[in-house]
Amino acid sequence: MSTPVIPEPRAKVTRSNQMPGGINTEMFAWLFMRISGVLLVALIFGHLIVNLVVGEGVSAIDFAFVGGKWSSPFWQIWDLLMLWLAMIHGTNGVRTIINDYAERTGTRITLKTLLYLAFVITVVLGTLVIFTFEPCPPGSPDDLLPSICFG
Repeated sequence: MSTPVIPEPRAKVTRSNQMPGGINTEMFAWLFMRISGVLLVALIFGHLIVNLVVGEGVSAIDFAFVGGKWSSPFWQIWDLLMLWLAMIHGTNGVRTIINDYAERTGTRITLKTLLYLAFVITVVLGTLVIFTFEPCPPGSPDDLLPSICFG
């Protein structure tokens, strides 16, 4: 039975999470999680206050409400930041869980590929919806359009 060899305390260690030049990507991922978490709390509480507390509450949220809100670039950017930060934050968290619990390399690669694919599809489609949303499409019947189209 052999005794495990403990490396010298100041021995150079190479890690797979370091980029060339000694930049530790996991440290940046950890830091991003803290910063994005704080920003998400502010964005989400602002979103909830505007949508649920101010005005008539949840009963007022309909197609016209969203159309009126997204006619402002401010709310488009707000919702876009919330989407991107939440998706990056969540994807980074799930990536960490996959790295911690998926023991086989093939399983880890497959799960992370599916995760990144879901991330890209959700962010691309969400971004397209936010910036191409048209509450009053030309040529639509008047009885199908919300009241904001006639003001």
